[in-house]
Amino acid sequence: MNPRGASLSVVDTQSAFEVAGVTMLADLSGTLFWEEQRLLVVSDLHLEKGSSFAMRGVLLPPYDTAATLGRLAAVVARLDPRMVIALGDSFHDRRAHQRLSAQDRDAIAALQARREWIWISGNHDPALPSTLGGMVATEVAIGRIRFRHEPTGAIGEIAGHLHPKARVSTRGRAVERRCFASDGERAVMPAFGAYAGGLSIRDEAFAKLFGTATFTAHLLGDTRLHTIAASRCY
Repeated sequence: MNPRGASLSVVDTQSAFEVAGVTMLADLSGTLFWEEQRLLVVSDLHLEKGSSFAMRGVLLPPYDTAATLGRLAAVVARLDPRMVIALGDSFHDRRAHQRLSAQDRDAIAALQARREWIWISGNHDPALPSTLGGMVATEVAIGRIRFRHEPTGAIGEIAGHLHPKARVSTRGRAVERRCFASDGERAVMPAFGAYAGGLSIRDEAFAKLFGTATFTAHLLGDTRLHTIAASRCY
């Protein structure tokens, strides 16, 4: 993907950007890695979204949880974090954790082995049980950085919830991808879940959050990340 007229900055499968003076690595997987802390951040897994839709008569292939956990396991194996923060809406509804298969529970336990794990509660999963392993929190502060589910626009904030995506023109056609959104003071992470949707970064919600359209989108390409001014997306 090479968006016409857009200025690209590519560093293999990771793209570095700052949040309140702290360097973070946006990973092609859609996770964020704070190398100094060996901290991996993942947002909006929306586990068991398929089964949630099935209960309402909307039939989707029931493999989203296994696929999402498998992708996350590959990232954990590659980066070997000391700590993982799941940034809210890890489960698609309040009872989704009860519908996990034994295999998926084992997969979560394997991800948590030998590392700290923090579940941040989101609007879809506000009351997570302790039986999932790890710790449950409403937000986490490490130095000047604060991790929470819903963004407020505070300096040093890393949040999820909005599922940012961006559309660009490449080779005469429109391409839409999930992305990180950041202006150097705050950042919003893409949704990681297999069935998670997205909200255009040109939506008013992002204008309110960042104040202007001068923030940057870090698009998840096929083989690399692309850093593009949000004003060049549509």
